[in-house]
Amino acid sequence: MSHIFTKIARIELHTKYHLVLLLSFFLLFSAINVFAQDLPDSTLVSFPTVKDTSRVNINSFPLNARTRVADSTKQDSIIAQPDLISDIVDYFGKDYVYINRKENKVYMYNEAYIIYQDMRIDAGLIILDYNKNEVYAQGIVDTSGAYTQRPVFVQANNTVEPDSIIFNFDTQKALVYNSRTKEGEINVIAKIAKKENDSVVYMRDVKFTTSKDIDNPEYYFYARKIKFVPGKKIVTGLTNLYIADVPTPIGLPFAYFPLTKDRAAGFIIPTIGENANRGFFFQNGGYYIPISDYADLTILGDYYTNGSYGMRLESSYALRYRFRGNLSFRFEKLINGERGFSPFEPFSETSVYNLRWSHSQDSKANPSTRFSASVNLGSSRFFQESINQNNTASFLNNTLSSSVSYSKTFEGDPQININITATHQQNANTETINMTLPTFTGNVSRIYPFAPKTGIKKGIIQNINFQYDVQAQNRFQTTDSLFFTPQMFKDAQLGAQHTIPISTNFKIAKFLSASLSANYQETWVFKTIRRDFDPTLNEGDGAVVQDTVDGFEAFRTYGFSASLGTTLYGTFNFGETNKKGQPKLIQSIRHVVRPSIGYSNRPSFEQFYDEYVQNVAGTPDETEVIQYSRFETTLYGPPSLLSSSNVSFSVSNTIEAKIRDKDSTATEAKKISILNNLSFNTGYNFKADSLALSPISFRGSIPIVEKLDINFGGTLDPYALDNNNRKINTFNINNGGSLFRLTAFNVSANYSFSNRDFDGDNDEDNTDRNTNETFRNGGRPDDLFGNSNDFRGNQNDTNQDDEDDTDYEWYKYSIPWNLRLAYTLTYSNPGRQNEISSQSLMFSGDVEFSPRWSVGVSSGYDFKNDGFTYTQFRFQRDLESWQLSFNWVPFSTRSSWYFFVGIRSSVFSDIKYDKRREPDQRL
Repeated sequence: MSHIFTKIARIELHTKYHLVLLLSFFLLFSAINVFAQDLPDSTLVSFPTVKDTSRVNINSFPLNARTRVADSTKQDSIIAQPDLISDIVDYFGKDYVYINRKENKVYMYNEAYIIYQDMRIDAGLIILDYNKNEVYAQGIVDTSGAYTQRPVFVQANNTVEPDSIIFNFDTQKALVYNSRTKEGEINVIAKIAKKENDSVVYMRDVKFTTSKDIDNPEYYFYARKIKFVPGKKIVTGLTNLYIADVPTPIGLPFAYFPLTKDRAAGFIIPTIGENANRGFFFQNGGYYIPISDYADLTILGDYYTNGSYGMRLESSYALRYRFRGNLSFRFEKLINGERGFSPFEPFSETSVYNLRWSHSQDSKANPSTRFSASVNLGSSRFFQESINQNNTASFLNNTLSSSVSYSKTFEGDPQININITATHQQNANTETINMTLPTFTGNVSRIYPFAPKTGIKKGIIQNINFQYDVQAQNRFQTTDSLFFTPQMFKDAQLGAQHTIPISTNFKIAKFLSASLSANYQETWVFKTIRRDFDPTLNEGDGAVVQDTVDGFEAFRTYGFSASLGTTLYGTFNFGETNKKGQPKLIQSIRHVVRPSIGYSNRPSFEQFYDEYVQNVAGTPDETEVIQYSRFETTLYGPPSLLSSSNVSFSVSNTIEAKIRDKDSTATEAKKISILNNLSFNTGYNFKADSLALSPISFRGSIPIVEKLDINFGGTLDPYALDNNNRKINTFNINNGGSLFRLTAFNVSANYSFSNRDFDGDNDEDNTDRNTNETFRNGGRPDDLFGNSNDFRGNQNDTNQDDEDDTDYEWYKYSIPWNLRLAYTLTYSNPGRQNEISSQSLMFSGDVEFSPRWSVGVSSGYDFKNDGFTYTQFRFQRDLESWQLSFNWVPFSTRSSWYFFVGIRSSVFSDIKYDKRREPDQRL
């Protein structure tokens, strides 16, 4: 366009200027009136007037022109037609904006755009036609021959990326060629699309997929014709599934795909399969209900043709900056065999259930009030017998625990804290349950009655302080069969303890820290016992009769204690450099010793003990007096009958070293730990008539390398054993033995490392434990004991909207891997057993042999029983939009396998295939 110019010449007028001026105004207004009636309404773009319409200087036009309303027909008697373009039109072209007045078109080229109301089109070339009130947009071909700057059509919240597009301002309809649009997780590619209005688009020859690679999707659904309602639904005719552009026999005569961004209620399609023991089944079918913006509910059910069934209710809720949580209840009615059919397969019918609830409060919600819950209770055999999961970690875990707590802080001086907690402990092997419903604790913060109003507290008097603590419990001890029955509540134990500790601390000779304390405690109970000897029972030999007495009882105890401790430091310096001036490997070693001695005294509380007389067994004529406490079976136990005067000793050791840093740029030596907290503890009871010296307990930790510590502990007994392996009041060294007997010892080590440790990347795993299914069921959050297979289709929970920045280039020199090790050894020798009671090595690891293929194994070896522990093999294949997994337990009573392949997107979660072999419950 550089050759276009406008030539203007100045010629002097040789006539009367006022006549010329009048004639010019007349001709100008006449031209305006004619122009306004020939072209569409006055809402068209207003352009500058030039003499030469065939040669236009591009620099004379603004790059961003706007259409404005100009009333030029006031003097026209013809009634004006309604405006076709009723708003401002913004348009732009980087290289040029060319206005053809003859064709009444505007051409915009290179990075062009046009904006009209809520519609915007960006493209390489845009043509605005005022005769038809249409805009045409397409891409351009660059110097390399590539088709670039494809149109991008945006209207409201809808975005379409076609090869070309025609849009009519009047009808608001558009004709789109080779369009591409995205609704949620679904990418829609259509050869021809006709936009009827803001809410309906008709398409022909359509592909829709969740693949990120739109040009070459690994799978797609192909439909001949569809009706597309953005943000609401896709309705199709005949639809086929294509995998790698190969048609499959999977198809539907019609299909409906909801596209609502908000949660919507709907049915959940069940999984259909066959079980060898229970026949055909429908699993995990149900209904989803979005209760509100803050909570939802999922109802799932199972049915087997032999009569077994299951039901699950799951709900998640959250309120931003306040709280979040989830609740689930699972129930299964399990039938094995057929009634009276075969003696080799006996009939059995059981019911198992499980309740889980987790609730966490945001720390910003209320600083003075806190409520939290972590509940996992139900049938002790649920994880062993459930048929709708293969949760290995939960199967190996023998303890279920729960806690629901509410705490409140009352600010002031002193501060008052209260806490109400309900707890639950359940052993899956013994089926015993211990529950507190509830436990109440309250305390008043420390009060210093002699502290100065200003300044630091000094001396024994100013540091005197006391506080008040109270604890009350309603405790139940029951079994699975009596859980929440009237008998359970009848056997409940109720009690409370009030404690007032008084203490002070001070310094002695600047280096010794001393403390003195006294403790007063009062215990309330509401059930006691009474024992008597009835000589008429047990065929005349007599027997002890125990009765439970309801009513309020209390006892009070008190005691005194003192402690003295200090810290000793010892450093040995080797020097920073050797004779050659080179830095030494070990420059110094420091040993820190913290010894302490304590004394405690507690009197006898025999006033709370009663007596009864009974016959001596085998000698009816002789009797003996038996002393007992009516508080023996109460919640907190009886007070001590024997007085005690104990002195305790403890010492802890820490050894550290400064070594030369491998980093040559480091200016200081590196500090490492050689021995962590090697501590010894023992005591001596002055009032004991025998075995006054307590066994010495020790524990410690030895760091080996980073993230690997060897933890150990044990017990040393100074007393000897007799020929019946009973402890006697004789030191072992005086009985011909060593100074101490090692009666117990344990050692453990845990180590996890990966290729990232050698690459200098030590990022820790930030897995959210609250969403980990294994951890919520009471197991470990890692896969040391295997991964869980949840048959509810949770493999499809991956959201493809999340950006995946993983570089899937082939590995050149390193293959990603990780390994976790856990070793434990327990030695037991209280009665000359001299045996290793348990010794095992557990390991778990994963290796990515290729960017999308990983293999893992979890296993271990039991050295005590000479056999492998629970073993699981895992195979994972990332198929981009699809996922394939295979888990296999090759042996043990939990021998099973599970295969799954399906689309990762939750929209197409029903497009999957899974097959499994469940563990044989009869084993």
